[in-house]
Amino acid sequence: MRPHIAVIDDDEKITALLRRSLAFEGYEITTAPDGAEGLRVLGQRQVDLIILDVMMPKMDGWEVCRRLREAGITSPVLLLTAKDEVSDRVKGLDLGADDYLVKPFALEELMARVRALLRRRPDKTEESGHFRYEDLLLDVDGRETLRGDRRIDLTAKEFDLLHLFMQNPKRVLSRDLIMERIWGYDYSGESNVLEVYVAMLRQKLEESGEKRLIQTVRGAGYVLKGDS
Repeated sequence: MRPHIAVIDDDEKITALLRRSLAFEGYEITTAPDGAEGLRVLGQRQVDLIILDVMMPKMDGWEVCRRLREAGITSPVLLLTAKDEVSDRVKGLDLGADDYLVKPFALEELMARVRALLRRRPDKTEESGHFRYEDLLLDVDGRETLRGDRRIDLTAKEFDLLHLFMQNPKRVLSRDLIMERIWGYDYSGESNVLEVYVAMLRQKLEESGEKRLIQTVRGAGYVLKGDS
């Protein structure tokens, strides 16, 4: 079955371009001209990927993303934003977006991001179960995380990142490996998306003063290790 992609953008030219280009690549396309209509459409049919503009009338992309995640919709979200400020990118990621692309963008790069996000869709045949490291528990079936008795709410991408660490305790994971496994494309030294996610994950894991478990190995990557 063809992957189904929703494009939510009030720019008719961009929407038309994406509709033609994505359809040419074999994807099924649904479009919406604003955030409110986008939420209505997504509430009626499941899609495999959401391309979401940030600056829209009636409801901006950040609010749409927040409501999607609150409603339990876990489809990957690619944000299109005219703002290249770090704070804006962090805001989108923190609200549950999986990736972002700054306008104006090259169509080839957008297509690469689409392919990468679709490759990282959860595999229903993926090994499930529980992972434990020290006082940290990851329930893959229930998509739940516990630090001791404290429940931690993670975005879909944060959960996937922590899952990768929990599958490889005490093993140093390079930036290239993490980017390929979680984002599905080669790591670029100009991108700080991995560092942003690690920082957000650490903040949530250490919110009640717990010791750090995700360590930085300078020049090598990151490791799940209890030593501070």
